[in-house]
Formats: sequence, structure tokens, C-alpha cells
Amino acid sequence: MKNFVKLLLLLFLLAFPLACEDMDDHPVPSNLQVNDFVWKGMNLYYLWQADVPDLVDTKDDNESQYFDFLDSFASPVDLFNHLRTDNVTDRFSVIYSDYTVLEGTLSGTTLNNGMDFGLKHVNATTDVFGWVRYIIPGSDAATKDIQRGDVFYAIDGIPLTDATYRNLLFGTNEAYVVNLADYSIDSTGFVTITPNGKSITLTKTNLSENPVLLSKVINQGTHNIGYLMYNGFYPSYDTELNAAFGSFVAQNVTDLVLDLRYNSGGAVTSATKLASMITGQFSGQLFAKLKWNAKVEAFSGTSIYNFAGNLNSLNLSKVYVLTSKGTASASELVINCLKPYVNVIQIGDITTGKNVASITLYDSPTFGKANVNPSHKYAMQPIVSKVVNKNDFGEYSLGIEPNTPIVEKISNLGVLGNTDEPLLSAAISKIMANGKLIPQSPILIQRDFTDAKAINPLRTAMYLENK
Repeated sequence: MKNFVKLLLLLFLLAFPLACEDMDDHPVPSNLQVNDFVWKGMNLYYLWQADVPDLVDTKDDNESQYFDFLDSFASPVDLFNHLRTDNVTDRFSVIYSDYTVLEGTLSGTTLNNGMDFGLKHVNATTDVFGWVRYIIPGSDAATKDIQRGDVFYAIDGIPLTDATYRNLLFGTNEAYVVNLADYSIDSTGFVTITPNGKSITLTKTNLSENPVLLSKVINQGTHNIGYLMYNGFYPSYDTELNAAFGSFVAQNVTDLVLDLRYNSGGAVTSATKLASMITGQFSGQLFAKLKWNAKVEAFSGTSIYNFAGNLNSLNLSKVYVLTSKGTASASELVINCLKPYVNVIQIGDITTGKNVASITLYDSPTFGKANVNPSHKYAMQPIVSKVVNKNDFGEYSLGIEPNTPIVEKISNLGVLGNTDEPLLSAAISKIMANGKLIPQSPILIQRDFTDAKAINPLRTAMYLENK
């Protein structure tokens, strides 16, 4: 079977990505080249390859039948979605018609107006309202009169509903008017959204977000508490992350509050570095393992990520992590993979539950960026591996439960980084062990059903860096 030879050669790229050559017997017709790339990439790498009948290794043995199969799909997107397993098991695999957009998103660069927000339903209706979580520095929103806690009910005068919010907020318009409202909630939990006549015009630009949003030291008695709000695992900002920890080391930080509540993920390498900066005493030891499909595992085995050295590290044995429903993928990896080594105190809400990782596949002989097919710009970001910790635990697809459950309330959000902000205040109370009453979330709570990052699967990606 020719796929066996191709497998041995193509899997070699896991260690030496430029070493492979395309082994096709005959040229693929030009109109089928993208679909051929989609099938071959999914056949080789897709985590659930063995569960998808049309990804069986013998599918391309008969060239004529294989080409007819590829030609039966109207677009590469249709084929890609056909080759995915069910949407419950695989919630995160995506394909892009322009890999520059994909690359930008994975690096933290997006077409963005700088207003990061969550979306909720108005009580039990299909009406939707948004609330501002934070404003990205250097963005258009940073120059406007809009801030954390502001509530909006419409865009360009059109009310947000289940049927309209995607197009209004995530459509192609580079500028829109945000129509603001007042928020109130009564003792029964009934929410009232009242338009207040105020509005803000926001314009999207190509924006690179530094994920180190806040870094400060809070002095409380004998404790020097480092507080870090870190909103994305972007390798191009690893230097800034290391500098933040350098400042913590210089200020003799004794405790760390790591705020990941709006961090939806990113690169596994950056997650490994963050864990290494929190600790430092485990350099060279196993941090995380990535398990691939049976074909990849048989050839190359499980991928290993070890704690890194030569970083600014705190050598802590305990860390306080703030989470929300938007905490996902690489953020969850840090929590899960640190637990065998240090005491992780999680405060906030249950996390998203993304325990799988993806990789960028290009249409090239090795699926890497080198020698990419110049006739199109399609690239895929399929799920290719499951993440487990040192003890082989990775079963948190329903989310990681906090030790202290607190869900953010729009009526009492507080200022990020201030000691009276509810989640940070709860962490400080635990550090000080002062017996202060920590607010608990009510049994009936209204979580965001989506947010500015979760709506785009790439913004919640935990990914491996291809070469």
C-alpha cells in the first residue's frame, strides 16, 4: 500500500520537517489540488482519523476513484467538514482559505477594534446583550469613552439577537456603532437591559495584542504578591512574559496570582515557558505529553514537553489561578500539567474544557510552510493530539472545576488589578489566610454563552508550532 511509504516519509517531518518529498504516482489535476491536500493532511494527522470511514488509508489506492471522491465536494471546506468526526467530539478543527489570516490570529494579530467582550442572553429569551471585559491598549477602543463593565444591546441600531449577533459583531464591517445600555438585576435574577441613548463608534485595525495586560506587585504584610493578567500564549511575546517574571523576581515576589480568566489559549511552547517561570525547580523534567493518532504514535511516539531552564523563575510550590468559562486550551494545560508538581488553587468559574491541540498544515510536500503550493492559500488547523500531564491525566473535556467558585457579576465587576476586584480579592484572602468571607456564586448563574475570542475557533486554539 503506497500510503505506508508516504506515512514513513511524511512522519519524518515531525523531527525534520524539510526532509520529505511528495510520493504521488501521478500529478493531481489542478482543480483537485486543494482537496487532495485536505484529504492527505487529515489522513495523516487528524486525531480521530481511525474513526472517519473516508479517511481510511486505502481511500487513495485507486487513483481514479480517489479523484472522483475529491471532485464530489463543492469546496475544500465541504470536504474538510465531511472528514471531521462529529461536532461534539471535535469542536475546534478549522480550515482557512487564506493562511495569512490564520497565522495572524495564532500570533495575536487580528482585525480588531480592541473591545473584548462577553455575550449573554437576556433572561430566557433569544435577545442578546454584550458586556465589556477589557480594552486592548493601543486599539481604537482605547481612544474612546468605553470601558470594562459597559453594556451594549445593539450594533448600528440593530438589536443583538441569536439571529443577528454574529453578522453584526463578527461580520466584514470594519467600523460599527456600539449602542450602549444600562444593566440591572433584581433579587430573583431577572435582568433588565435599558437603552440609555449613548453610543460609541469603533473601527477595526490590524491589531497585535500583547497578552501581558497587567503585571504588578501587591504588598500585603510579609507577602509580596505578584499579579499577572495574561491573555494569550503568543510566542512573539514570550520576551515580554519573561520580563514580567524578571520584575517579580527583582521585587522578591512570594506568591503569584495568575489571571487566565480571558486567556483562550495559544502555543504549547509558551505554556511550557510560563509553567517554568512559575516554578524553576523542575527544569528538564516532564511537563506535558501530547498523544497523537495511532499512525503517528507508532512512528514517532508521544511528544514530550519538559520544563525549560534559563528563564526568570519564582520557584513557587503554590500558585493561585483565576479562571472563567473563557479559560481554554493552553491555559487549561498549564493548570492540569502543573498539578503533579505544585499546589494549584483555582478561583473563579469552570473552564472551557479543551484538552486537545492542533497544528497548522500547509499544502506543501511536508505540510510545512516551505515550498508551499503557490496556486492557493488554503491551510488547515485540525486537532491532532490530546494533552495529558505527567500522570497521564487529561480528562477534562467538560472543564476544570475551581476550588473556589466565583462567577463574575456585571453588577460588581471591579477594576482589574485592584485589590477589591472580587476574584483577585478572593485570592489575596486565601494567601493571607485572614478568614475574610469569600463571595460564593449562587446556584443559578448566567454565564456568557460566547465571547469575542470563543466565537473564532482559532482564538481558543492550543497549537503546536510547525516549521
